[in-house]
Amino acid sequence: MQGVDAMTLTVPEASTRVDLFAPLTLPRGPAWPNRLVLAPLTNQQSHADGTLSDDEYHWLMMRAEGGFGLTFTCAAHVQANGQGFAGQLGAFGDAHLPGLRRIADGIRARGSVSCLQLHHGGSRAMPETVGTPVSASADAETGARAMTLDEVRQLRDDFITAAKRGEAAGFDGVEVHGAHGYLLTQFLSPELNRRSDCYGGSLEHRARLIMEILGGIRAQCRPDFQVGLRLSPERFGLKLLEIRDVAAEVLRKRQIDYLDMSLWNSFGDPVEEALRGKKLMHYFTGLARGNIALGAAGKLRSAKDALRALEEGCDFALIGRAAILVHDFPRRVRMDPGYTPPALPVSADYLAKEGLGPAFIDYMRTWKGFVAE
Repeated sequence: MQGVDAMTLTVPEASTRVDLFAPLTLPRGPAWPNRLVLAPLTNQQSHADGTLSDDEYHWLMMRAEGGFGLTFTCAAHVQANGQGFAGQLGAFGDAHLPGLRRIADGIRARGSVSCLQLHHGGSRAMPETVGTPVSASADAETGARAMTLDEVRQLRDDFITAAKRGEAAGFDGVEVHGAHGYLLTQFLSPELNRRSDCYGGSLEHRARLIMEILGGIRAQCRPDFQVGLRLSPERFGLKLLEIRDVAAEVLRKRQIDYLDMSLWNSFGDPVEEALRGKKLMHYFTGLARGNIALGAAGKLRSAKDALRALEEGCDFALIGRAAILVHDFPRRVRMDPGYTPPALPVSADYLAKEGLGPAFIDYMRTWKGFVAE
C-alpha cells in the first residue's frame, strides 16, 4: 500500500459558494438530491431476529420524507454472530428481504436515495446473544476468540452476499462499516490485530479484508450500484496516518462512490499530538479523490455546522443528533439557513412525535442529557 506524505496534502480553501441543496452526482447510481445525509443511526427497533419492525420503518420514512438526500439504515449485521446491539436490523438471511425491500421502496417513494449499511460487531458483539464473540485476534477484555482463516474468508463472502441481498431488495447502494471499533476496524488496528497470516502484520495485510469486500461487491453487483465505505481514523488502536493511507488507496482503486469519515468531532484536532496543527478532517479532504464524494460525521448539529463541513472540503454532511431531534431537518434548513434544532434535553413525548418508538427512546436515555426525566 502506497503511503501518502502528509506534508504534500493540500488544505482546501473555504468557499463562499457551497450549497447544501445542490444535487450531488457520484461516479455510479442516482444523484443525491442534496448534501444532507441521514447518518446510519443505532435505534434498537428491529425484532430480535433482525427483521424490520413498524417502528423502525416509521422512523426512517419520516426522515426520507423530511428531505434527506440520502437515507441510511442503521448498521445491519451480515452474520448472525455479528449482532452489535439489541434490536439490530439484519441482512444475513433471506428472511430479512421483505423488510429490506419495504425500506428501500419506502425511501424511494419519498424522494430520497437509499443505502443499506453493512456491519459485523466482532469483539463488540453481544455475548448474551451470539455466544463467544469473534475478532481478528483473541481479546482477553471481551472474551473474543481469533477467527480462523476460513472464517475470515466466509466473512468476506457474507459481506458481499449481504450487499447482493440489499441490491435484490431495491436499495440504491450499500456502505461497508469499517469504523468505530467493530470487526473491520479490529482488522485494521495494529493493536487489536496480531495475526500472522495474510490478514495481519503490515497495513496492506490488515486492510486486505476491506479491499476484498469492496472489490467483491463491485464485481458482483450491478454497474450502477453505489458503494460507500465508512472509516474512523482514531481510537481502538488505530493510527491516523495509516487510516489516511487506507483511504488514499481506496480512492485510488476507485471501487467506491463515496467515503464517509466518522470523526467524532468534524472540526477537531487529531488525538496524536505529533499530528496537531492541521485539522483531523483535512487529512482526508486533502486526498486526491476525483469525482468520488467525501463526507464527514461528528458534531454536525446545525445548518451552520453542515455548511462549514462543505466549506472545508467535504461534499456532504452526515446528520445524526439533529436528525433524531427533527425529522425534517433538511426542509427546515432550506427555509432557514441559520436553523438550529431544539436544545437538550427534550421530553419522551417530543421524541415520540418525531417518530421514535419506545425502544429508540429508551436507547436515547443512555445518551447523557438527551431525554428529560
